[in-house]
Amino acid sequence: MHTEDTGHDLRHHGDAEVRDDGSALVDLAVNVRADTPPVWLRERIAGSLGALAAYPDGRAARTAVAARHGLPVERVLLTAGAAEAFVLLARALKVRRPVVVHPQFTEPEAALRDAGHTVDRVLLREADGFRLDPAAVPEDADLVVIGNPTNPTSVLHPAAAIARLARPGRTLVVDEAFMDAVPGEREALAGRTDVPGLVVLRSLTKTWGLAGLRIGYVLAAPEIIASLEQAQPLWPVSTPALAAAEACVTSRALAEAGHAAHRIAADRAHLVAGLTALADRGVRVAEPAQGPFVLVRMPGAAGVRHRLRELGYAVRRGDTFPGLGEEWVRVAVRDRGTANGFLKALSAALHSPTRPSASLG
Repeated sequence: MHTEDTGHDLRHHGDAEVRDDGSALVDLAVNVRADTPPVWLRERIAGSLGALAAYPDGRAARTAVAARHGLPVERVLLTAGAAEAFVLLARALKVRRPVVVHPQFTEPEAALRDAGHTVDRVLLREADGFRLDPAAVPEDADLVVIGNPTNPTSVLHPAAAIARLARPGRTLVVDEAFMDAVPGEREALAGRTDVPGLVVLRSLTKTWGLAGLRIGYVLAAPEIIASLEQAQPLWPVSTPALAAAEACVTSRALAEAGHAAHRIAADRAHLVAGLTALADRGVRVAEPAQGPFVLVRMPGAAGVRHRLRELGYAVRRGDTFPGLGEEWVRVAVRDRGTANGFLKALSAALHSPTRPSASLG
């Protein structure tokens, strides 16, 4: 179940589906909440622009994030999105045998490879519901990376199962970029200090629609935070991003995110029901989906994706994720009206023949 194959395009991300000629499409490829950022957050960010002449001072934002998780500030590092955190981990930590649990977000493995590491993979299987088996991870792995809930499978692994991966001398990296889209953030490890070697990554770009601002953070033991901070450039997080970080961990923001998580769960159930109704045409949903997206298998998915584009919808190809093949696509959860339009288009796309001139990339 382990492989070092590099045949997958680890740098392909959902935004590629909606660039250039895809900019007018209904975007079901990118996992950023559609109705964001809210007005109050835009105003907070805009209000920070008067301070751009000064160098960024992250102390208040760092303190606010620490308080949000009940941690001392020494356990928090603010980063330019979770993507920067993956690069810092790959460059700063002394690692002999890193293992990435797939299918999952490919940036952690790409960062490790870019830093010169040989990366082993644990491939979770569709037959097991893409659920984690802690015993599948090699005992001598000194760095293990897993997402929860996992992109693209939408599996929410039990916190207890992930904690079982912890070992003396091992760094356990849990990417919780989508955890705030889970009602009650159940199964979260953020804030835990009893799991040795635990590193939790959080992103504020998904729920709050701030992908263009680049803001996230790392929660870990003080010695790990210190190592990562030494690998950062000076002033890595901009003043507007710091203002956003502080705003997004207020009680008001957490309450709003909680309401959004319940709305996402209801919208996801509606989408899954519509996809399940297409089972007689070979459509299968990886269940139970718990994130703001669903993983879907369908025959001739590359051709279906192309026909969906002609009908005005972009979905994320699945074959760039290790452990998945060409028959998979990822679909972001949107409101019911958008989902109904998509399901109608998908039904038509499953019926339509591919034109010979069509490009299926």
